[in-house]
Amino acid sequence: MQEIRSAVELYAHAIAIERAAAERYAEFARFMADLGNPAVAGLFGHLAGLEAEHLAALLRRTDGVTLPQAPAASYRWLDSGAPETGARELIFRLMTPRHALEIALAAEHRAEAFFQGVFATAGDPALRALAQEMAMEEQEHVQLVEAMLARTPDANVDWAALYGAA
Repeated sequence: MQEIRSAVELYAHAIAIERAAAERYAEFARFMADLGNPAVAGLFGHLAGLEAEHLAALLRRTDGVTLPQAPAASYRWLDSGAPETGARELIFRLMTPRHALEIALAAEHRAEAFFQGVFATAGDPALRALAQEMAMEEQEHVQLVEAMLARTPDANVDWAALYGAA
């Protein structure tokens, strides 16, 4: 993990994280609605709104501040290429609601771990407090995704277990 030494650096990374999450959750919400899964689509829509609110708040906090470039590619969920790549399209054709939730959960865990890492390594108490606030927001998202994941069946049938095969 890159060492974050200032609030300005942390804000730059947080903005990249929140922007990627807001975009992806909105995309996942549309996809789940198209699949006819209103419960998962609703969760992703809700999370897209939360992430967009966090992004807007971060942008307000940093209005007029020159931010360093954060590596936006580090925060992409699905690929590092353009959104219209064939691999991305294949991902969406094969993705089940459970897969989407697992992808979201992994992304939320990465974001939470990033902010917790800043909290653990920062020497400045104000930076630590800011990182802790951001980690707690991510933990709330982890809990929302975990709850939906617990209610979402796996579409893959374990035939061996079903028929008692070893």
